[in-house]
Amino acid sequence: MTAMVVGADYLGKIEKKMREMGVTEIAHITGRNPGEIKRVSIPKSVDFVLVFTDYVNHNIAKAVKNHAKAQAVPLVYAKRSWCAVAHKLAGLGLR
Repeated sequence: MTAMVVGADYLGKIEKKMREMGVTEIAHITGRNPGEIKRVSIPKSVDFVLVFTDYVNHNIAKAVKNHAKAQAVPLVYAKRSWCAVAHKLAGLGLR
């Protein structure tokens, strides 16, 4: 399973724990700089997009939402804490 993570400067242990849940590839965009909005695109191989709500520029979050909706990719919003991420990923069927 492939994921795209938007937000946060670094993923820390969240990346390791996502891999333990079965995510094999993780694409990451920090989402803090307004200039990144031009580079926002969701790769075709992505199975879901995870947006950290407390570490992302609002305009980038909106752009990611529009891209995900256009490509019919599931979009998950969570705070940057493993408990919040695990709860949201469980809703996608990952354990």
